[in-house]
Amino acid sequence: MWRYLTSISLILGLGVILFPDQQNPQTKPGPEVYSTKYETTSKLALLEQDVKLTDDLCRSQCSIDYSQMISKIESGEPVLKVLGEMKTEHEKMDVLIWSKQSQPLEKGITVGEVPSSYKEQATTYLKEAKTAVDEGKHYQSPKFGAAQQTYFVQGTPSTNRDSSVVGVIHQDVLYQVTDHQLKNLRLEPYPNENRWKVESVDTDTLQDKVVDHPEDNQGTSHYQQNEVVVRFKQDPTEAQLAQIKNEIKAISAQKLGYTYVFRTQGMEAKALMAYFQKWDVAYVEPHFLYLTNDYYDDQEKEDAEDSSQTDTDTTAPTDISANFMPNDNLFSKYQWNLPLIETVQGWQLTRGTKDVIVAVVDTGVDLKHPDLRNQLLPGYNVISDNDNPQDDVGHGTHVTGVISALVNNNLGVAGMTWYNKVIPVKVLDQTGAGSTYSVAQGIIWAADHGAKVMNLSLGNYADSSFLHDAVRYAYDKDVALIAASGNDNTERPGFPAAYPEVFAVAASDSQNNKAPFSNYGDYIDVTAPGVSIASTYPNNQYAALSGTSMASPHVTALAALIRSANPSLKNTDVYEIIRKTAQDLGTKGRDKYFGFGLIDVVKAVKMAEENSNQVSYFPQSLSRQMHLITKKYAY
Repeated sequence: MWRYLTSISLILGLGVILFPDQQNPQTKPGPEVYSTKYETTSKLALLEQDVKLTDDLCRSQCSIDYSQMISKIESGEPVLKVLGEMKTEHEKMDVLIWSKQSQPLEKGITVGEVPSSYKEQATTYLKEAKTAVDEGKHYQSPKFGAAQQTYFVQGTPSTNRDSSVVGVIHQDVLYQVTDHQLKNLRLEPYPNENRWKVESVDTDTLQDKVVDHPEDNQGTSHYQQNEVVVRFKQDPTEAQLAQIKNEIKAISAQKLGYTYVFRTQGMEAKALMAYFQKWDVAYVEPHFLYLTNDYYDDQEKEDAEDSSQTDTDTTAPTDISANFMPNDNLFSKYQWNLPLIETVQGWQLTRGTKDVIVAVVDTGVDLKHPDLRNQLLPGYNVISDNDNPQDDVGHGTHVTGVISALVNNNLGVAGMTWYNKVIPVKVLDQTGAGSTYSVAQGIIWAADHGAKVMNLSLGNYADSSFLHDAVRYAYDKDVALIAASGNDNTERPGFPAAYPEVFAVAASDSQNNKAPFSNYGDYIDVTAPGVSIASTYPNNQYAALSGTSMASPHVTALAALIRSANPSLKNTDVYEIIRKTAQDLGTKGRDKYFGFGLIDVVKAVKMAEENSNQVSYFPQSLSRQMHLITKKYAY
């Protein structure tokens, strides 16, 4: 992983991004001329930007944490209790020391221990911090350590300067973020084939493909070596099923609807596909793997006092004025994305309703996160087959926060909706990858458990009939399905985003430019902010991540607001309202980079309200579906 870090620091040190036209480096190329060199350079620069933002966010939030500790101590709470609670809630607080002015640190009240690996540096910075706070100054040291053992020291004086809190903060999150970004921006080959026992193949031919460079991810699909998905035209009898299992030496045979997933001990997927040709099958295909569509930049965050919100109707109260600004403490500085798409103004029309449920089909959600836990409904873990969809990656937690983090609660970030509840469905494992079976099962489960809107920030370049069946099932149940297009800067359609039943989302930055990683093509419906998006992250933290995975939940939240404002709308109506109200970007009219343009919350919600008695966009929806079907069979 660290082989890229030298390049990253060089890019930032120069302060420029190199473009293909080196004779005129001031001219940024259009999306159509992103070269491999430019794309990689841009991604590395963006990764560095996000890691720097991570550090800034962490330091900002830790300053708030320390100030809250000081406030509690000054109000009379026992020092040891305050320090102990902070360390319990935040593993990153390695050591916390409260001391009186001029009192040696070793004589103060201490919780935790100075990290042994960098004890000398930590001790030096702690002494500097103590000197600063005794003079009434706030203090933060430079980073020290390396990789997963990265730290900084902070000090905060009390209001009357007669005491202070200093401590060592563990920033292993910077390593985790870099690792995630390298994978999810496809800056290194992904997924790990040894972990999953998968084959990497060319999507068109299913010929084996060696993925040893980031650019090899484009147009590459991954599938399980010894598994195959089969849909029979007529269910096999018990005797026939026993015969099949015996002949292929099946270890397992899972069934979902009319479809089976067979797993064998030694027979590979291509041989399995050939074997099933003698049976009466509607289709047989590899068991494809689906990956997250993001890359990471993370910030750590504290668990403040729980501030719950009550469910309410869709009418925003009079205190939501044109000048309203939520008091979430990371909003004004870091959440550029919500004002850009008119979210705050949209809250004057609707803030959502608990009756319109959103499913996040992903890596799960941090069920205890203080900015999310009151927004969650019981979910499902497909991987473990239980009701505990706890996030062990961070991706799903971040996506969920964009949609529904508590708003105006003096804590962290603000979500786009105030009252729409989220069903977390875990279909991707701790590596951020999941099989067709798990994704399909998650989609069907969410559709059967009340989801009206569904976010799918995952994808593969293989057009799986099995997955498409699940998508059609949810679509036919009137679920609005929103999906990320992918992060390989390729025109090749990714799935599920390119299915005609799914609303496809590309990513743009704060200047309304195409994000350098964002996939594109005729299937793109709209674009949404997807660069350095601040949101929730596991273990009472927050993250600023980039990717089409981050763009997609903006559109998902908008779809939830639209259905909250007008529950009579069908999923096709929701799609067309978002398209018709988007702000045109790029080439005039619809184009392959931005689709119909950047989403606009106010215009979309207004159109939904105005069309409470009649909305029908069947011709437009049919036209898009026919266009994509024609493309699919034109190869």
